[in-house]
Amino acid sequence: MRIALFGYGKMGKTIEKIAVQNGHSIVLKINSAKDTVDFSQVDVVIDFSTPEAAYANIIKALDNGIPIVSGTTGWLNQYDEVVQYCKEKQGSFIYASNFSLGVNLFFELNRYLAQLLQSYDYEPQITEIHHIQKLDAPSGTAITLANQILPFKEKRKWALHTNKPNELNIIAKRIDKVPGTHEVCYDSDVDQIAITHTAKNREGFALGALIAAAFIIDKKGIFTMKDVLKKAT
Repeated sequence: MRIALFGYGKMGKTIEKIAVQNGHSIVLKINSAKDTVDFSQVDVVIDFSTPEAAYANIIKALDNGIPIVSGTTGWLNQYDEVVQYCKEKQGSFIYASNFSLGVNLFFELNRYLAQLLQSYDYEPQITEIHHIQKLDAPSGTAITLANQILPFKEKRKWALHTNKPNELNIIAKRIDKVPGTHEVCYDSDVDQIAITHTAKNREGFALGALIAAAFIIDKKGIFTMKDVLKKAT
């Protein structure tokens, strides 16, 4: 694959390393909205930019008929607009709050556990820990976990650092050099049930993004990591 990287921070650099190891080439590294983009040699775009830049990056790729995979979080108030635009352009788009294959398996476990505990008196809470450079809080992964739980509990919405009984509490911590840890905890008066995913490094995220890019490169439409995992298995 000939890949354009939108966002060349720590995640972009990790994707570059894994891509080159697997025989792919990075033909563009875009780190600013002001950078000139020549898509003529690009097969697919992988976007790990910033919440402020993600929407414009996605639209730019779709305008040029290039499939795009985005792992940038914090811009999802415009997600429905992107989906509609992708349909109008007959483009190719995957968004995931987390591309790690392990995290996506964790999502499946989380959904199942939420459904299993639906009728029992357990109070759910999510804790996420990331490095201090992470720009948004809570993480997109924590939001995905919360949105999976909400249909099974009498909670109106999720909220950050809340103690309101009708809100699902998400605790966000920022600690230097932590790639990403997510815990879903169910607490009762007599016991506690918890599941945890701990990333050891960024390479799992990078590999998942590359697998998603390879998946979408010859397809049209809007896809998720569930589609990618089905293909992989």
